[in-house]
Amino acid sequence: MRTTLQVAAVLLCAVTLAACGRDRSGGGDPPAAQTRTVERTTRVEVVRQAGRKGGFDPEGIYRRDAAGVVTILSTGGDGDGGGQGSGFVLNGRGEIATNAHVVTTGEGGDIRRAESVYVRFRDGNQVPASIVGFDPFADVALLRLDPRGLRLRPLPLGSTEDLVVGAPVAAIGSPFGEEQSLSIGVISALDRSIESLTGFSTTGAIQTDAAINRGNSGGPLLDARGRVLGINAQIRTATGAGSGVGFAVPVDSVRRSLDQLRRHGRVRYGYLGVATAPVYPQLAERFNLGVDSGAWVQDVTPDGPADDAGLRGGGDRVTFQHRPYVDGGDIVTAVNGRRVRHEADLADALLDYGPGRRVRLDVMRDGRRTSVQVVLGERPLDAPR
Repeated sequence: MRTTLQVAAVLLCAVTLAACGRDRSGGGDPPAAQTRTVERTTRVEVVRQAGRKGGFDPEGIYRRDAAGVVTILSTGGDGDGGGQGSGFVLNGRGEIATNAHVVTTGEGGDIRRAESVYVRFRDGNQVPASIVGFDPFADVALLRLDPRGLRLRPLPLGSTEDLVVGAPVAAIGSPFGEEQSLSIGVISALDRSIESLTGFSTTGAIQTDAAINRGNSGGPLLDARGRVLGINAQIRTATGAGSGVGFAVPVDSVRRSLDQLRRHGRVRYGYLGVATAPVYPQLAERFNLGVDSGAWVQDVTPDGPADDAGLRGGGDRVTFQHRPYVDGGDIVTAVNGRRVRHEADLADALLDYGPGRRVRLDVMRDGRRTSVQVVLGERPLDAPR
């Protein structure tokens, strides 16, 4: 079902009918100025639901959602020839979501936004857009364009709460410049960690076997109802082409980034300043850790928030099961009461707290449970080595 909303943006243009000051009326008073009203309309199409009820219908998803997927063209300076990616319409105000790496160059402290960005729609319209802001940690960018005269089809954002491995998904984008291309597959894994533009990991990523290639970046990964589950961001490949292992930034992270970009033009993350390793039963037994899950602190960044709070890293280097460890560090088991079962849970829990916030870390230290109060810093663009 589709509802069309029509928003009129009226431009008043005063047009004076005079020829270079000459009187063309043949005498008498000069003719009065006339006003012409020019109307430009934004058409916003709201998609209620895509796909057949109770089933996965790729044709239905494409028919309803493809018009909401756009191609992003960017150009930079210093001889950069620019790039191409994908994106999707968020609302009738002209907001577009894409990956940060589609509209930037460089990484870490050297990251720079593109000099110009254009958005191309399925109906052939191509318009300039401004970069409201970008989040290099989650690889999310927010663009804004003038919606007047355009036909916009916003895509609804879904949720990662009930995702399961094996659920069908669809990806729409512009792989290798082939615009409006559809690929389908399934969710092949959840809660993956992928590299960001900063050296810090992006947690909670969705893994899919739907074909994702260069140019798909920034496009939506959709569920059976046509809702956005994530932004297609990366592939794992040895050849440069898709090999059945693609990753999408989860929509909950996307939503968090977009909210801050709208308000502040940037996204700030709380920073602890530790390097950790996952804990599992055999590791816990070998090193007598006292707990069989958590995030084992291997190193503490000097003069960072964790160091200032007295969190301890390890000292002795030991190899176990062909992996090096630093023995003797604290094991973080909870953040403000939220349990840390897996290593990635520590980073996930800290997402709820910005710079300057105080958090309580429950830790196991030398076989005893204790807690440490930490005032978080701001995550730097370059991860400490």
